Amino acid sequence: MRLPVPLGGVVPPLCTPLTPDGDVDVRSLGALVEHVLAAGVDAVFALGSSGEAAFLTDDRRRTALRAVVEAVDGRVPVLAGAIDMTTARVQAQARAAAALGADALVVTAPFYAGAHPAETADHFRRVRAGTDLPLIAYDIPPAVHSKLTPAVLLPLVEDGTLAGLKDSSGDLGALRRLLVALRERGLDRTFAVLTGSEPAADAALLAGAHGVVPGLGNVDPAGYVRLYAHARAGRWREATTEQDRLTALFALADTGDPTAMSAGSSALAGFKTALHLLGVIACPATAAHPRGLPEESVGVVRRLLGEAGLL
Repeated sequence: MRLPVPLGGVVPPLCTPLTPDGDVDVRSLGALVEHVLAAGVDAVFALGSSGEAAFLTDDRRRTALRAVVEAVDGRVPVLAGAIDMTTARVQAQARAAAALGADALVVTAPFYAGAHPAETADHFRRVRAGTDLPLIAYDIPPAVHSKLTPAVLLPLVEDGTLAGLKDSSGDLGALRRLLVALRERGLDRTFAVLTGSEPAADAALLAGAHGVVPGLGNVDPAGYVRLYAHARAGRWREATTEQDRLTALFALADTGDPTAMSAGSSALAGFKTALHLLGVIACPATAAHPRGLPEESVGVVRRLLGEAGLL
């Protein structure tokens, strides 16, 4: 499927449901795809951070992406994470994703070994040269230990290397400065800027972002579809009301025991526990914590779902 130019709307970064043994639960993944498509999302993103791509073997990554492509069946574009430590490894992931039917690739800067901005730019150009698929840069400084600045991004937009950006930096000020720079150059009409900040999606959309990539959108995709529709129509009071409800629901990401799991692990466990309680997936296990949340935390997630009108 041809990617819209620029890509916009709501693009959930799909969780990857797992069995208790850690294999990809293909049936539950198909059910999750139907859950988000029924809400009216504009595309889906497989093998991102919410999809636990870093925890999956290459075989499991391919199983997950194949299942998503088959379940979507051409109804919306499928973005695939080609996320790895070095350019050569990313190129291999990109080839595999293209062969499985992805419509676009999502790629971070190189990580493990620190990359100079010039090396990061070269990395994106080399990946793009090896594929016919649109390339979306993924800015997630906590994971890759570098920030994609306008000095790196703008030349890559101007020469056609990049088709978009998924911004998970949490830095709304930097995001706004980038959006201003894109508008000044007339690049905002072709280059998509998507925010990954679930609790502040309305602010990013007000600043000019084209869409939202919310991990919480696995749980409540319809809420983000409503939020996006309000924002695009200029109904900012309604958008703020919806954002406030979603921000309250986002508290489920903080239900894990901070003495036993990281904030990222807690968020994934919260999302999957919510999906399990909603009957979308069969097992709430995450790769890092296969036993899932303790019962007390499950109760908190259940309460939050009820307060959000989902249970």
